Amino acid sequence: MKPSLVVLAAGMGSRYGGLKQMDKFGPSGETLLDYSIYDACRAGFEKVVFVSRKDIVDDFKTIVTCKYQLKMQIEFAMQELDNVPDGFKVPPDRVKPWGTAHAVLVARDQTSEPFAVINADDFYGLESYQLLYDHLSDNNNRDCCIIGYRGDLTLSEHGMVSRAILETDQNNYLQKIRESNIGNTDKGFVCINEDGEKIIKNDIYVSMNQMGFTYEVFDHLDQFFQDFLKLSGHDIKSESLLPMFVNELIDIRLLKIKIYPTKSKWFGVTYKKDKPNVERKINELVEQGVYPAKLW
Repeated sequence: MKPSLVVLAAGMGSRYGGLKQMDKFGPSGETLLDYSIYDACRAGFEKVVFVSRKDIVDDFKTIVTCKYQLKMQIEFAMQELDNVPDGFKVPPDRVKPWGTAHAVLVARDQTSEPFAVINADDFYGLESYQLLYDHLSDNNNRDCCIIGYRGDLTLSEHGMVSRAILETDQNNYLQKIRESNIGNTDKGFVCINEDGEKIIKNDIYVSMNQMGFTYEVFDHLDQFFQDFLKLSGHDIKSESLLPMFVNELIDIRLLKIKIYPTKSKWFGVTYKKDKPNVERKINELVEQGVYPAKLW
């Protein structure tokens, strides 16, 4: 069974000041997602599930996904605040989506095969999709996987950024994910983890939410989200995040996750000021012949 691609495209872009998933960066008006789908197709993916929201999905279809409808099987899942298990209530003043773990969970009905997860507003590079596709296509491999990027190569020039630091064993299996803030300071690259510890070294690897899972993960994800709602559902800013879910499954030894370090160049936009730099990088790749000037 061929793996599918689940694209998290319901974000609100609060720090960016707009919907990053529909902003244009390429020389012919391409979004970052256009490059992701282009690379995913080249790697072998034939089905994509877009996780969106009802208030933006029509614009999303018109601006973005209409280009792929003849290239891939396309399905949609809606990440809405009221999409919660029976017995749970949404705080009346909550606006923020429930987080990336919830975003993956709502794609359950559209997904019946091993699947990869990506953010709609990140550029990952072809090699990363090839690594994901090859891992998920191996029917004898029941491990999940994460693509690892060098932390110091995922920074913004305009402020600290949140990253999930990957701690691995000698065989590159994940031992723990630690949510951290990283960035360049007057002392060089610095990583500040959730315990307030500062790590000044640049050889750490981070997850950019590019992961691969077996279908069976959905049962665990459903229970994880219910536990999250019981503990933190009253907090209007709380989020159920994929790194939190992965950590829990590792802690109770239900999941083995292989880390694949990649030479692919990740880049993205956290702040509006990041956009010119991303546009420049894409134009460089076009000039080098890595991508055509017009993708679709």
